[in-house]
Amino acid sequence: MKKLIHIVEDDTSVKKLLEITFKEYEFNYISSESKKNAMLMFLSHSPNLMVVDLGLPDGDGKDLIKQIREISKIPIIVLTARHDEKEIISALDVGADDYITKPFSVNELLARIRATLRRDIKDEVLSDKFTCNELELNISTRDITLRNEKLKLTPIEYELLKYFILNANKTLTHRQILHEVWGTGYQNEMQYLRTYVNTLRKKIEKNSTRPEYIKTESGIGYRFGFTKES
Repeated sequence: MKKLIHIVEDDTSVKKLLEITFKEYEFNYISSESKKNAMLMFLSHSPNLMVVDLGLPDGDGKDLIKQIREISKIPIIVLTARHDEKEIISALDVGADDYITKPFSVNELLARIRATLRRDIKDEVLSDKFTCNELELNISTRDITLRNEKLKLTPIEYELLKYFILNANKTLTHRQILHEVWGTGYQNEMQYLRTYVNTLRKKIEKNSTRPEYIKTESGIGYRFGFTKES
């Protein structure tokens, strides 16, 4: 069954490009040009994924994302002309799953959409085991293996790597990671995170200076295990 993508974009040329692209790659789509219409369309059509512009004529796209997050866990990818790191971090912190800045590559957008939809399907399947490339997480035994070899991890290393694996292919902000792994009150302890990321890289990467698993999103956070589409 074709997935339904909800485009929220007021730029006519960009919206048309997205519609043509999704039709060509066999996605169904619906389109909105404002926050108000987007909410109405979302409630009446129950899409599988949203692509949301932040600059909408009747308000900020972040407010729409916040409203959606109060009632749904639908995957949301931000597509925006705003390059400011604070804007990107703010969008991710209110609930966006990923972001792409304009001008953008259609192929990259499609790859991000497919990766997000795959992760969403995995989240629906109740399982104790999760695999990301050569890593496997077993939640019931609290083991993580790399190429079938059990990793020796401290409790914090385990929790951090588990969080990365469960959120593979998703851009995570520093604050999100610190809050989820360390808890409330640690959101600004960037050195904690850098230290543990460096330690994990030495344990799981073939070359810790050129990581394949834990990718740095400069000024924003990290993306774990992104696999490019062939």
